[in-house]
Amino acid sequence: MKLLSWNIQWGRGIDGYVDLARIVRTIRQLGDFDVVCLQEVAVNFPGLPGSHGENQVTELANLLPGYTSLYGVATDVPNNSGGRSQFGNAIFTRLPVGQVWRHLLPWQAELATPSMQRVLVEAVVTADIGPLRIMTTHLEYYSQRQRKTQIEAIRNLHREACAMSQRQLLSKEQSGTFEVFPRPAEALLCGDLNFPATASEHVQILAPFNDGTLNFHDAWPVIHPGTLHAPTVGIHSVEFVAGPECFDFVFITDGLVNRLFAYGTDTETKASDHQPVWVEFK
Repeated sequence: MKLLSWNIQWGRGIDGYVDLARIVRTIRQLGDFDVVCLQEVAVNFPGLPGSHGENQVTELANLLPGYTSLYGVATDVPNNSGGRSQFGNAIFTRLPVGQVWRHLLPWQAELATPSMQRVLVEAVVTADIGPLRIMTTHLEYYSQRQRKTQIEAIRNLHREACAMSQRQLLSKEQSGTFEVFPRPAEALLCGDLNFPATASEHVQILAPFNDGTLNFHDAWPVIHPGTLHAPTVGIHSVEFVAGPECFDFVFITDGLVNRLFAYGTDTETKASDHQPVWVEFK
């Protein structure tokens, strides 16, 4: 299984142009992926620089035939034309998809700090390495307090999922809305987490669980032990970081560690203000 994660900045490149075809062309040049997780995908949001209010979920789906598109809306607000503007994260996959969840993450009041609603998109897929949950998110940028609260919420959701993984084994036959679908304990969490690898939030995600919940592992040092994370922001003259840093991560649970075969980062593309990262499992 091969998975790519990328904050595409609604398709806006370093040149200021929104070009979703360029995004997909870049992805295809990097590899043949079973799962593509994208952050900052917009629908009918002409207020974003360079955007014309396009439905980016539909456009990306058309550019990725054969993939199921799963969109999680974080921001859903009215626009000036009487419609709705939406902003969130998306998963595109050609693997069989089971149950899907869209978890709004906590958004605490910080009146002096800019912030926005964030979402975690979770989907069960069946890969040749077995069933697992794919989770992608985009954490708060301006507030460490918000990020830490959101990480704790994700850890709690993961804890609940690991407990729920036993439900199908214990449940009686149900139908309709009560039908029990698998929710595997094994999981992959990826996205733009808006902190560097040296931050306390990184330690927070990796903190061991003490109740049998599967632990998270940073996939980078599994493949590149003792090596600094390749930078994913600040390479091509962006202004929101002081210098090149890694903000984009892939975390995997215990059972996936020995299956991890490769971890790559494209530091060349200028199709977004972030760089894509990808992993491959055997």
